[in-house]
Amino acid sequence: MRILVDMDGVLADFERGFEEAWQTAYPDLPVVPAAERRHPLVQDEYPPELRGHVHTIFHAPGFFRALPPVPGGRAALEALWALGCDVRLCTTPLLDYRHCVVEKYEWVERELGPAWLDRLILTRDKTIIRADVLIDDRPQLNGSDVPTWEHILYDQPYNRADRSKRRLTWQTWREVLFSDGA
Repeated sequence: MRILVDMDGVLADFERGFEEAWQTAYPDLPVVPAAERRHPLVQDEYPPELRGHVHTIFHAPGFFRALPPVPGGRAALEALWALGCDVRLCTTPLLDYRHCVVEKYEWVERELGPAWLDRLILTRDKTIIRADVLIDDRPQLNGSDVPTWEHILYDQPYNRADRSKRRLTWQTWREVLFSDGA
């Protein structure tokens, strides 16, 4: 089974990294806590006059490199690999990619190890990548092709309104992916 795993919001804790960076950069402005988020794009949680600040945070040098790991993610990837699954990281870089692309590679090397660099796919269109499953936090993924994969949502507050897909966390992945509890 080929399994694609998104990075931001699934393996790399974008929410915690963003909140910490916001509080450091703008200590006098309120941050929208991850638990209260209702939109998959963080900038959609803020009024128009603060969206430039949001943009500044996640386009800053070091932002993606410094994201903390989501607890349990690495262990789940290693367990899936040990079970014989073809696990690939599949992430979408920002259009303003200057820091994002390199930092995603640096994050993978630091948090998952150099062997995972060969398993990293960066694409603006995940629908063209063939797999059986895509684990992603974004509830809607549009692209130029009909995906071959089943979209399984990585559970986040901003995607809980979507009841059309199976969902998992790194604590429930075995039950969701393998009905026999493999």
